[in-house]
Amino acid sequence: MPLLWVIRDIVGLTGTKFGCGVSQCGACSVLIDGNLTKSCSMPVSYGIGKEIFTIEGTSENLEFLRKAWNDGNVPQCGYCQSGQLIAATSLLDKNENPTDEDIDAAMSDNICRCGTYSRIRKAIHKAVELKNKSI
Repeated sequence: MPLLWVIRDIVGLTGTKFGCGVSQCGACSVLIDGNLTKSCSMPVSYGIGKEIFTIEGTSENLEFLRKAWNDGNVPQCGYCQSGQLIAATSLLDKNENPTDEDIDAAMSDNICRCGTYSRIRKAIHKAVELKNKSI
């Protein structure tokens, strides 16, 4: 059984989405022990004893990203956004001041069918700015 099914159907955390089922789109992205992981094709046994962070979680970087996402009107249909936000959280957890190239590389495994890639990049830069202002 894929980890995604347990997260959504058993635990009841439905923010993590099913997009493709073959780890191609990134809608199912979660952090497992801080590592970006696509949960749709990950066996549930992989998550045993590990910290699993979903879009329902809270972290400093995710909170700044959520604000920047809303301020920048990033979501259109919203379906990929939980995976996008988790991937962006993973990026900022590892790189406090990413360049456009860093962002594009970190986000390249997440597909947005609405094409909001430039808004996503701007929102990540805005989240960095918001975080720096809060310090």
